[in-house]
Amino acid sequence: MNNSHHHRIRHALIATLAGALAVPALWAIVPLTAQAAVACNEAALVAAVNAANTAGGGSVVLTPGCTYTLTRSHANAGHGPDGLPVIKTVISFSGSNNVIARSLAPATPSFRIAEVSSKGNFTLNGVTLTNGLAVGSGGGILNNGSVTMTGSGLTNNRASGTGGGLSNTGVASPATGTTATFTSSTVGGNTATGRGGGVYNGLRGTLTTTSSFVTTNTSGNRGGGIAAISSTATTLTSTPVNANVALLGAGGVYRLSGVMTITTSPITGNVPNNCVGSSPAVPSCTA
Repeated sequence: MNNSHHHRIRHALIATLAGALAVPALWAIVPLTAQAAVACNEAALVAAVNAANTAGGGSVVLTPGCTYTLTRSHANAGHGPDGLPVIKTVISFSGSNNVIARSLAPATPSFRIAEVSSKGNFTLNGVTLTNGLAVGSGGGILNNGSVTMTGSGLTNNRASGTGGGLSNTGVASPATGTTATFTSSTVGGNTATGRGGGVYNGLRGTLTTTSSFVTTNTSGNRGGGIAAISSTATTLTSTPVNANVALLGAGGVYRLSGVMTITTSPITGNVPNNCVGSSPAVPSCTA
């Protein structure tokens, strides 16, 4: 065998070994398979929330376009029945045009959609919670911790207490106050027997809305759209509050104490008035 042939064999072996050695490096840069979406049914969604709580938090990826219909309560932390297991850790719902709804079948029991514990942190992306019926406060969400909604909605929920869409529970010092942040989201068509047909922001609570809508909500008390009662801060930016109703006044926004900042957020067309009775007055709000 001549030297030229030896060189060709040697080069082939080197190339083969180099390719073999390169395989681990290639595997190292290949991304992991995307997390599987939760099957489009109640049992799978409940199981996913329980698993995330057990794991200390996590992301729940929803089947795009799916409506998850809840037929019964799956938790009760002492504030009335909850459709989903209580959010006790940092959990996000990653959705795409998703709806989580309490069933409208006649035999369906009363329950809110979700409850967040004092240690819970609940994020919704592209998800609407609807048809909740709370025995107590927070028809859509009862928040004792932190809620963040982006491109999402709280619609047609009802509560026998405060906050038809969401209730930021009042928290006494020195415990950490509740927080709710809405971006490009809608709070609409919700009803509360108490204050805050759309949203109730309680003692030491913080509510921040940006590029959102608060509309067609109803309170049997005051604050058809929003009620902020001794809260730490209520900040509305580019968030119209309109066409809401409150039986005792301040159909738009009702404020008792607490810091409130209103920026390019018209409060208009609410019944019987927009903010009358608030103390101090709601900034930029006319009768």
